Amino acid sequence: MIALKTLTIRKAHNALVNGEYSALELAEAYLAEIEKKNKELNAYLEVFADVRGQAKEADKKIKDGKAGMLTGIPLAVKDNILIKGRRASAASKILEGYVAPYDATAIQKLKDAGAVFLGRTNCDEFAMGGSTENSAYGVTKNPHDTNRVAGGSSGGSAVAVAADLALAALGSDTGGSVRQPASFCGVVGFKPTYGAVSRSGLIAMGSSLDCIGPIAKTVEDAKLIFDCIRGKDALDSTSIELLTVNSKPPTKKLKIGIPWKFCIARSGIDTEVIQDFNASIEKLRDANAEIIDVELPNLQYALACYYIIMPAEASANLARFDGVKYGPRVSGSNGINDYFKTRALFGKEVRRRIILGTYVLSAGYYDAYYGKALAARSLIRADFEKAFDKVDIITVPTSPIPAWKIGEKEDPLSAYLADIFTVTANLAGIPAISIPSGKTKSGLPLGLQIMAGAGEDENLFNICIPLEAALLRKRD
Repeated sequence: MIALKTLTIRKAHNALVNGEYSALELAEAYLAEIEKKNKELNAYLEVFADVRGQAKEADKKIKDGKAGMLTGIPLAVKDNILIKGRRASAASKILEGYVAPYDATAIQKLKDAGAVFLGRTNCDEFAMGGSTENSAYGVTKNPHDTNRVAGGSSGGSAVAVAADLALAALGSDTGGSVRQPASFCGVVGFKPTYGAVSRSGLIAMGSSLDCIGPIAKTVEDAKLIFDCIRGKDALDSTSIELLTVNSKPPTKKLKIGIPWKFCIARSGIDTEVIQDFNASIEKLRDANAEIIDVELPNLQYALACYYIIMPAEASANLARFDGVKYGPRVSGSNGINDYFKTRALFGKEVRRRIILGTYVLSAGYYDAYYGKALAARSLIRADFEKAFDKVDIITVPTSPIPAWKIGEKEDPLSAYLADIFTVTANLAGIPAISIPSGKTKSGLPLGLQIMAGAGEDENLFNICIPLEAALLRKRD
């Protein structure tokens, strides 16, 4: 019997190449867990019918000595990332029945590596939300407490990894949608530098913010997936090639910056989150890190800035879903009625953001809102650049609160406020990772978010692998 709970990508790879079990047997173990748990958790919207066939192909590669680190590794994929010949709905009724005509670049790279795709995972509709309660196909439940949310928007992917329904997963992160559900579910979530992973084949929400990123059990596993999918892509003009030679040389003492005024000296942060954060910092201090207070004065505008830029970009991106080119079409008496009835297939959160985005882009309001948000974003980026001249990394809690009860945050503003710590990295375009840091008294996972300068993804991983070990000792 395969011990899925303690399995990592490296352990699975070594077992596969040493013949301890086959890729087919590994896939069967995960399919059995999905069969057992998914009905309650609702992590997967679809489990692919050809999983066993994919695993057999991986076994052939292994037998022929052509196996890479990800060959035969069972992965889950968020429902807004295209896989050729598979349905992709972005958890929305307006794309019900849509079949992807091509592979996302990240998917093609994973296919070339021999990964096995188990299925597509649930998410907030068009990735709009922080709880996966906004899915048209039902809420995904937290495996640590099924009365609570999994986080979002990549909730299904985070639950798949946390509940041993996949060894790792892909998600997308626009304002924390990989890191926050990873924190809520007790796993690792990584958002790369903007452009480090191609967005080709990702159903767009906020084009200047969106990033595809891995969710995994360990920092090393996240790095292995990132190393596979990273790189410049001719199909995405915003993609970049990260130059690892530019990574900072190792310093004698790691300098960790903390914006104390922003992350602790403010209302609305759960007491247990503060206690866990302080304990984590002490543990890092014990590991010979130097803790430095950093000033990020414009972070106070980050949430307002994000909730202007993101809806503005989303309103433009979602204009294409009109029932004409793809997806279902609701027939009426004439063309314009068909359009309006089809657009009504959007859920209420998506409609809310389209309306908000259209408003801030409209004549008379563009300069007052959107233009000022862009200016504030530039100031936030400059704050981070200045801070990273003094420190190696900056750390804050991933979320100001643990996972909340399903249905508890019906007021959208209260849900938006939960993004306060994660949206900053997307606005600045910098890499950020959430690492499990502890649990509440009731057993809910908490996460520590660690950020580095733009393009310093490799350096961030090199720093976080030993920090992960220090935090693990704290939890034990």
